[in-house]
Amino acid sequence: MNSATAPEAMQPSSELEAGKAAANKGRILAWAAWDWGSAAFNAVMTTFVFTVYLTSNAFGGEDHASAVLGGALAIAGAAIALLAPVTGQRSDTGGRRKLWLGVNSAVVAILTALCFFVFPRPEFLLVGVSLIALANIFFEFAGVNYNAMLAQISTPRNIGKVSGFGWGMGYLGGIVALLIVLQLFIQPRFEWFGASTEDGLNIRLVAVFSALWFFIFALPVMFAVPELARPQRAVKVGIIASYRLLVRRIKAIYRTSPHTIYFLLASAIFRDGLAAVFTFGGIIAAGTFGFELPQVIFFAIFGNIVAAVGAIIGGFLDDRIGPKAVIIGSLVGLLVAGTIILVLGNGDYVFFGTAWAGSTTFWVFGLFLCLFVGPAQSSSRAYLARLAPQGESGELFGLYATTGRAVSFLAPALFTLCIAVATPLVAAGEAQRWGILGIMVVLLAGLLVLLPVKAPGEARIAVIPAS
Repeated sequence: MNSATAPEAMQPSSELEAGKAAANKGRILAWAAWDWGSAAFNAVMTTFVFTVYLTSNAFGGEDHASAVLGGALAIAGAAIALLAPVTGQRSDTGGRRKLWLGVNSAVVAILTALCFFVFPRPEFLLVGVSLIALANIFFEFAGVNYNAMLAQISTPRNIGKVSGFGWGMGYLGGIVALLIVLQLFIQPRFEWFGASTEDGLNIRLVAVFSALWFFIFALPVMFAVPELARPQRAVKVGIIASYRLLVRRIKAIYRTSPHTIYFLLASAIFRDGLAAVFTFGGIIAAGTFGFELPQVIFFAIFGNIVAAVGAIIGGFLDDRIGPKAVIIGSLVGLLVAGTIILVLGNGDYVFFGTAWAGSTTFWVFGLFLCLFVGPAQSSSRAYLARLAPQGESGELFGLYATTGRAVSFLAPALFTLCIAVATPLVAAGEAQRWGILGIMVVLLAGLLVLLPVKAPGEARIAVIPAS
């Protein structure tokens, strides 16, 4: 058992070690259903459909609307970074992890449904971006409690597999939700009132669909997973006192389990690179490799399938060789695949007498990128869950969210910088490809910071002061 010696306690255990010896398959399915449902918000509302609608010319021009949306999401990110650890801490100490997962999920569903009233006119832009930004904040709060539940529904023997299963369900749920939206609202197979584009009705109904999808699949975990036991040492503290306690606990974690802090920093860096793979993947497919929109969507569907498979396989490997080995292997795979795309670009080649087109390069190695993203994300969550002190998973995953938000500018900034530097040096239309180099730099930095970090089995569990 991992342990540390400190005045506050002797031989502290992780929440995972203190849990049950056997996992309940029904609870795992119910927990993973939340991931499946959350894809409607991630994939449909914030990535492929509703934010595209919000940044259209109907809202005052693409540039203006994009700038307003970006500003709102930046404010939301700052709020998440500031509030996530304390919300996680307070749900832990109050024994209300499931309650706050339910409350935050319900708020996300309500805010998403209210997007139905965002009509395609400039005066509704601020309403739309505000709803999306607020929904992002509460979605991250819900995610803190959801991730913290991982230790409640898994065991040391299967935590990697359970985490990978959850990520896989999220990817697959996104595919199903996107296909339904495409078939019913965007490119309907039959005539019905929801297919009408007048006043953006079809897109506004997508918001209602997404809200219902998320809410329905968030319900099983509320019934199947028991509430976190209220700690006997729990005392009520105010918001300001919560931040003081948070600072004390971060110091305690660093003093008694410094590798927990090191992992938070390393994961923040490489997770930003992982997010950039999906954020800029479609942009590169279209701009560098000449994919049309249907091809981009087609690639996105296949990419999510491959990522789901990768997450599930990575979960099995996680339980056998450990999360650190899975993350390192995934990051190396990402660096190799990304470098090949960067070097080959959209050129046509002949390998061993066989023609190789630029589109083939992206299809083959782009899917390899997707394959390795899933395991890295899944094992990162499982890694931290193994190090969470008993009853403190919420606060630790709040710090996980905060550190991720704190460096979320890295990959986009380096992506943009590399394009700017390359623009005067390469032919027209070739500069965007060099943005891949910026993403690879972030992934490499995350890998290098991770290498000296101890694996969970070798690191101590932090001793956390009660108050």
